[in-house]
Amino acid sequence: MEQVCLTKYSHGGGCGCKIDPAALHEILAKVPRFAENANLLVGIESSDDAAVYRINDQQAIIITNDFFTPIVDDAYAFGRIAATNSISDVYAMGGTPIVAVSIVGFPVNKLPLHVMQDIMRGGVETCMDAGIPLAGGHSIDNEEPVFGLCVLGLVHPDRIKLNSGAKVGDILITTKPLGVGILSTAVKVQRITPAGYEKVIRTMSTLNKAGAWLGSQAGVHALTDITGFGLAGHALEMARGAGTSVVIDVAKVPVMEEAWDLAVEGVVPGGAYRNLAAYGSAIKFDCDLGADHQLIFTDPQTSGGLLMAVAPEAVDEIVAYLKQSQCLAADVIGEVVAADGAPNVTFQSSRPVR
Repeated sequence: MEQVCLTKYSHGGGCGCKIDPAALHEILAKVPRFAENANLLVGIESSDDAAVYRINDQQAIIITNDFFTPIVDDAYAFGRIAATNSISDVYAMGGTPIVAVSIVGFPVNKLPLHVMQDIMRGGVETCMDAGIPLAGGHSIDNEEPVFGLCVLGLVHPDRIKLNSGAKVGDILITTKPLGVGILSTAVKVQRITPAGYEKVIRTMSTLNKAGAWLGSQAGVHALTDITGFGLAGHALEMARGAGTSVVIDVAKVPVMEEAWDLAVEGVVPGGAYRNLAAYGSAIKFDCDLGADHQLIFTDPQTSGGLLMAVAPEAVDEIVAYLKQSQCLAADVIGEVVAADGAPNVTFQSSRPVR
């Protein structure tokens, strides 16, 4: 059967395709707002991962969609990654996914149909891993391959986890290593090692199932997932939402080892540079990281880990659960501090990193 390199048909890949934060903010600033609806618990205003609509006193429905162009060449792996990334938005709200439908764009006259079949197979099997049906969808003939899901989930109205609930003194924890965008770029330019390829596929294909349990924990004050805006951008959204600042210890952030050298070699997605430029003075590096290594922290992650702000007294229990759940990481990486002026994110280091 013909082997197809999917990334050759994509101008970008994964969450690196996102519109940069500054442009998105400008776009949304002029989008009309609907009249207030008491049942719409989470909408467009908070930059959260999904919308949430209350059905009754015990149930609210989480609604999200996510899709992108290929980030790897293998069609089956792309399907798994895109589906995992889409479902993550429900977990990032502390919810449980219940059903999904697909979003498909495919260049019918450019690629053989078995490629789309393999993409769909990856998506269906990921939904099965999450315990939900992939119940249909919509497809168009498109110049670039596109795949993703619209996912519905359930959460108790009193247990929704926002990205804006952090409190001064909270501890930051994350559940996956950084470097996905950089290693994915290495895939596209054929600079990836077999070990690095296996690692990045595993990282992007691992479901953030722990999010459903985290939604029930009172000690988890804020929750989001790290995707196209990188750790720096999503931490900044958390800080701005709470009116606080954030300090992150770069020596404690899990990073895929290959990313350090690749960044120095310039194997970095354009989104990392756009993110850094968009954040401006709100992101500070008060440490000895060189400019190349700073990009690891603005690197757009596809299907990244969860980022949470946790009450200090709950940290041990949360970390223990994450490890028991076989999360790829369960690392304490920083803390929430009072804002001295505008909210910001400061990267410091308790020891040399490289």
